[in-house]
Amino acid sequence: MGRFRGGLRCIKYLLLGFNLLFWAIRHVQTMYEEAYNDYLKDRGKGNGTLITFHSTFQCCGKESSEQVQPTCPKELLGHKNCIDEIETIISVKLQLIGIVGIGIAGLTIFGMIFSMVLCCAIRNSRDVI
Repeated sequence: MGRFRGGLRCIKYLLLGFNLLFWAIRHVQTMYEEAYNDYLKDRGKGNGTLITFHSTFQCCGKESSEQVQPTCPKELLGHKNCIDEIETIISVKLQLIGIVGIGIAGLTIFGMIFSMVLCCAIRNSRDVI
């Protein structure tokens, strides 16, 4: 029964991780939409925030870039929807973090197995002497 509970706990934490992933994406998208709407109301209010979003994610605007063109990066040639770019980039980065985390966990398990084998080898060599 203990192994079953441990497996359920693992699944519970994995689901929590996925929920945090989608929450993070939605939170950044909401921050962008607030800055976008503030800029449309008052051209000077959200200017720095939009410039930072546009240069970080290499995108410009939501449906069209005409309204926020002064805040767009100069090297950006075409229109890229920032809401889609935010979701794409954060998903890719979090997948990379997950892959690295799984690799570190595998390396840690390998280290624990190696240390147990070494411990058993030292204990068995003492019995011989």
